[in-house]
Amino acid sequence: MTKTYGILLALVIGLLLGIASAAIGGGWVNRAIALVEPIGALWLNALRMTIIPLVVSLVITGIAATAEAAQGSRLAARSLVFFIVLLSISSVLGALLTPLFLQLWPVAAGSADALRSAIVTTPALAAVPSFGDFARSIVPTNPLAAAANDAILPLIVFTTVFAFAVTRIPMEARERLIGFFRAVADVMLVMIGWILWLAPAGVLALAFVLGARAGGSAFGALVHYVIIVSAVGLVVAMLGYAVAAIGGRIEVARFSRAVLPAQALAISTQSSLACLPAMLRSSEMLRVPVHASGVILPLAVAVFRVTGPAMNVAVVLYVAHWLGTPLGPAQFAAGIAAAALTTIGSPSLPGQISFVTAIAPIAMAMGVPIEPLMLLVAVENIPDIVRTVGNVTMDVAANATIARRSGYAENAAVPDNG
Repeated sequence: MTKTYGILLALVIGLLLGIASAAIGGGWVNRAIALVEPIGALWLNALRMTIIPLVVSLVITGIAATAEAAQGSRLAARSLVFFIVLLSISSVLGALLTPLFLQLWPVAAGSADALRSAIVTTPALAAVPSFGDFARSIVPTNPLAAAANDAILPLIVFTTVFAFAVTRIPMEARERLIGFFRAVADVMLVMIGWILWLAPAGVLALAFVLGARAGGSAFGALVHYVIIVSAVGLVVAMLGYAVAAIGGRIEVARFSRAVLPAQALAISTQSSLACLPAMLRSSEMLRVPVHASGVILPLAVAVFRVTGPAMNVAVVLYVAHWLGTPLGPAQFAAGIAAAALTTIGSPSLPGQISFVTAIAPIAMAMGVPIEPLMLLVAVENIPDIVRTVGNVTMDVAANATIARRSGYAENAAVPDNG
């Protein structure tokens, strides 16, 4: 949390210094930008160099762990199927809701123009110009070339197939291979942790340049971004009530009373794992047998973050809106697929790390520059609260639904304290 506030403070100070410098004017401002800009670029490149090896490792280890859990019991297998369906729905919702919200409440034209001229980006190599090209490129002829060219979606497709193939080889060889990729993922996370210790300096540099070029428009645009992305997450969170009512056959008022303590804990901790005991208690209040919750909820905490695909896609679409990046059906399809696939393999990580590792692959798949993400990570705190509340709400709803649909009778001995 201290690191989060440090990055946010660096963002505010950098923007204020840049705005003040632009207001004072003079030739020294351009010299200052020329001096500071490489610092932000170096930090950005340091983050980018970890993305490909981390995504590949997380997808392989995540799918291997998911397949192992599915083999453990029929209840776990049903849970995973249900989770994958909801994650796919979440990804589609993000692609549908974000353009709708931006149409209903667009960012101010002056702010968008100022940001577009202020943010210096590199061309995104993974852009897909047409649906035909997208269909032909989704299966890579050379996975190594795909990795080298940041063609993230073809790389994820290959990695996904590779991961499922790994689960079919003999146990000894499988464990060695999975252990290797788990070690690679751990090393990349250590490296990202080191890089994020330098985040205040990198964000300060990027924010100074943005403030000097865009002026006060940057603040209004960031507030607008937080509201739009959080609104997408809130819609997904509300979907949890519908899942509980339709799938679990639980009255909305009863479900609301039961899940409220877990939601309150989610706001304060921003961690689904820390909310697991409270979610178990919420499920008891809904008379879900503990021997069912004991399988479903830990699995949900490990692999099921339902707000992730929707809000991650929302971030990328918002950046595209900022920069005026044109997106067609092929880009939307690439983003939806990348969001759903990478979320399955995504571990529970601190907010700044998960923001980079989860959203950058989607941006690369859609052909959207990732440079603005390194500023948005500084204001992730509020959307992260929405993410956690939505995840906790859906975890409890999915637990009740899966338990009921799997034939588990209600535990009448547990009172409904509502």
